[in-house]
Amino acid sequence: MSIDANEKGKLIIFSAPSGAGKTTIVKHLLTKKLNLEFSISATSREKRHTETHAKDYYFLSEIEFLEKIKNDEFLEWEEVYKGTSYGTLKSEVERIRNQGKNVIFDVDVIGGLNIKRFYGDEALAIFVKPPSVEELKNRLTNRSTETEERIKTRIAKAKYELGFADQFDVIIVNENLEEAFVEAEKIVNIFLES
Repeated sequence: MSIDANEKGKLIIFSAPSGAGKTTIVKHLLTKKLNLEFSISATSREKRHTETHAKDYYFLSEIEFLEKIKNDEFLEWEEVYKGTSYGTLKSEVERIRNQGKNVIFDVDVIGGLNIKRFYGDEALAIFVKPPSVEELKNRLTNRSTETEERIKTRIAKAKYELGFADQFDVIIVNENLEEAFVEAEKIVNIFLES
């Protein structure tokens, strides 16, 4: 069933360098009464043992991913690391919006800006900033999921991504997670009520 364009849900985009806390904030917001549904991204990377297909990501082979690019099925996509691509399927976003729900995204920085450009005022783009690059390195190291080489790659990418922060509608500095939760809830509520 299709609904009136005025009843379609809005879009809330969370972007940040890896380890800044965007996923934790998004998961927190999903527990609140904000009529949010998570936009599940597609990826060509390997599934981690803690992840579930169609819940954490749509896990696609590199060939499947390339086929969807060719067929213009992505709202945005990027090869984030060599051989590892992430993207937002147009069908996923419209599925959620057509139910009258608000779509919440947990996407990389360039992807977030691309979604914002596509949807304009229907979308709120939020950048989650770590208190410092040093703190970001500590968080990535404490995860114990990455090699030292991968951490170096992620830190180099984070330094680059921090340069895009001022292109987002709002910046949340995640120094204290509880305070970041409160700030995110307030910002999202104001946007959804406008």
